Amino acid sequence: MSVRRVTPDDWDELWPLLQGFGTELGEAEARSVFAELMGDPRWAIFGYDDGGRLLGYAAVQNYGPHLRAGRRHQGRLHDLYVDPTQRRTGIGRALVAAVVEWAATQVRWLEWQAHHERAAPFYEHLGYKGLPCPQPDYPTFEIEFAPAAARRAVLQEPLGEPDGIDVAAELIRGREDER
Repeated sequence: MSVRRVTPDDWDELWPLLQGFGTELGEAEARSVFAELMGDPRWAIFGYDDGGRLLGYAAVQNYGPHLRAGRRHQGRLHDLYVDPTQRRTGIGRALVAAVVEWAATQVRWLEWQAHHERAAPFYEHLGYKGLPCPQPDYPTFEIEFAPAAARRAVLQEPLGEPDGIDVAAELIRGREDER
């Protein structure tokens, strides 16, 4: 079992997850949008693979430069979904870690909203704090990563266990220490 980037060949495994999460699109249109996102380097879709069966997915986007913030890219976690029969097994945590690791190399900020009862407790359990937003039932969560130059310096230092760097864990730990 592992988290990996999904490929166009994963459609048949991804479609039931999209339906479970909720979509108004029919399969043909959803598949077309999926194919478009697969070709867009600003998007990353991760799947939790259990030997050829996807048990969950996460979709994240790099919005690119911001008119007021300049070239400090903003990222957005659009979807995080785990098959209901597989929840509370670490799949969501693993998908968030993959998203954070990807975002740390792509954007300055990563944000998302989560329903205050259904999803926010999960993110709070991971150490994130939801902030009020105009939709009161959906607090906003945000991670600010170091500027690119500082990020490059941090990634060159040995972090974590001697057998390798767990970038996502180190970045999450750094954000928790700042609070």
